[in-house]
Amino acid sequence: MSDEVRGIAEKQGGLETRNRILKAAEECFARYGYDSTGVAEICKAAAISKGALYHHFPSKQAIFVEMFENWMNGFAGQMERIRDSAASVPDALLKMVRMTGLIFQKAAGQLPLFIEFLTKASREPETWKATIAPYKFFRDFFSGLIRRGIEEGTIRKVDPELTARIIVSFGAGLVMQGVFDPEGGHWVQVGVQGINTLLKGMIEEGTE
Repeated sequence: MSDEVRGIAEKQGGLETRNRILKAAEECFARYGYDSTGVAEICKAAAISKGALYHHFPSKQAIFVEMFENWMNGFAGQMERIRDSAASVPDALLKMVRMTGLIFQKAAGQLPLFIEFLTKASREPETWKATIAPYKFFRDFFSGLIRRGIEEGTIRKVDPELTARIIVSFGAGLVMQGVFDPEGGHWVQVGVQGINTLLKGMIEEGTE
């Protein structure tokens, strides 16, 4: 076996082990909770040694941060695809909020874990910094989207950063309500109505 082929095989094997650790950790966190899950439980579920786990992740916190980032990256990818294919910015915003139902389904078993983890992470500056990074991404994402709307003439000249913060706050609150109180309202419909209300104050006349 050549060095190049050996290197590829080792890389693939390492990736498989890393993914197995992430899957095992997700199952353990869902079953026992973040705080009650130890490295030993994750190793047992993944059928690996502690040395193998620490080769890929320095701590349990690092495993959870990567899980969170993977979840958020998948969501971000969906948002970017909608942005790139939408006819206009208002159309993109409405399509994004209609995607909320899928987010509820994916977040239902994970959001309580995220909240438990965030409570712990708030006391660890580096972990906290990594955990809240996706929120900065979404603020930047929506401020860029609003700027695009202003440039294309479908959005009034509003403050992009402030508007982005409002959208992110609305979206986060909507997801939390939908996950914790699924029977409390038709949350996708609430989301559409909320974005429509916001758009009424931002859409340029003659572009509706």
